[in-house]
Amino acid sequence: MGETVTDRVRKVMGGASVNQAAFAEVIGLAPDKLSKSLSGVRRFTSLDLARIADFGKTTVDWLLTGREPLRPTVAARTSAPAAGEQGHDRLHDLLERFTTAHEVLDLLDLSPELPELPSVRPDLGRYVDQGVALADDALARLAAEGTPAVGGLGTAGLLQALERTFGVDVAKIDLPDAIDGAAWQADGFRLIMIARTKVPTRQRFTLAHELCHILAKDAQDLLTETQLSPGRQKDLTEVRANVFAANLLMPRDEIRTAVKQSDVTDEQLTSLVVRFQVSPSALAARLVQLGVIAPKTAARLRGLTTQDCHWLTGQSDLFEAHATWSRAKRLPFRPAQLLYQAYLAGDTTLRPLAAYTGMDVDRIREALEPEPAPQEGTSAGTDVDEGDLVYQP
Repeated sequence: MGETVTDRVRKVMGGASVNQAAFAEVIGLAPDKLSKSLSGVRRFTSLDLARIADFGKTTVDWLLTGREPLRPTVAARTSAPAAGEQGHDRLHDLLERFTTAHEVLDLLDLSPELPELPSVRPDLGRYVDQGVALADDALARLAAEGTPAVGGLGTAGLLQALERTFGVDVAKIDLPDAIDGAAWQADGFRLIMIARTKVPTRQRFTLAHELCHILAKDAQDLLTETQLSPGRQKDLTEVRANVFAANLLMPRDEIRTAVKQSDVTDEQLTSLVVRFQVSPSALAARLVQLGVIAPKTAARLRGLTTQDCHWLTGQSDLFEAHATWSRAKRLPFRPAQLLYQAYLAGDTTLRPLAAYTGMDVDRIREALEPEPAPQEGTSAGTDVDEGDLVYQP
């Protein structure tokens, strides 16, 4: 006969070297209820299992099924010496939060239904053509979901549109040195991680690049991107992702609408950099490809930086705003929202939410359940006659 939930709970209790009464107290369960659950008279609730898993530093999934937690292996394409084993360990630590949250939500039957994705067209043999077609399909899907234009849409807005339309969770976090982004997908989730950086255009390109890996199903194992260099990859899946990113972020129709005459001025070129929020070199390559500018003009554009273009168009404050946002930390919101809803419903404790956000449980509780404000006419610790004014700095 196979191992049961009760057997695994007893393993947790035995591993902690505590007696049944002490174990009941630690997990917040009445001793008689624990006794009935261990004897099979009463079933462990989801809240019981969440507390036991937290105490035993395991997962509810393992308690229920005996399956080891879902964890990725780093794909071989991670080759940056700077990342090293320590960098990989840091990346796995970051993934631990998301995968644990996913497992809790899955066991509580709260995992969101994921939309069907555009896919690589099997009739296209060249990876470059696949990237172009996949970007066209993605843009059509975005337009159908209420995002008709990508140019001019801030990276924050683009990120949220991708989450809504394609069911991806996007994190903006500290990745190991020299890694720009990562992607990982399983049956129940699609995860993109982009590095916090002071270069907002690189971050935007990485976001689009990683989305291609999700759509093309390249990320069944964790993929990490080491200093993306458009046009220099030998891996054909990387070529496809770069082509996809260029076509997604600088759609041909939007480019042609913005540039209606054949003689494009330098002022227009700098304005296009600001509008599409890409690097001058990326825009130059795209415009040459579309036949909008000559290689000589492209070389002149490549001599500028994104910051230069913002300054020349009088929008240096916009560049600073983009740079500030690109440096800020962001965890996917959806898992946190669902874990909080599960807590409100009494299906779990605050610990899964605390583990996901990296915050202390008591701090989260204080934020979610603040002490009631003093009644009108009183100040904390002070008796004030009704009608007296209370001045608080």
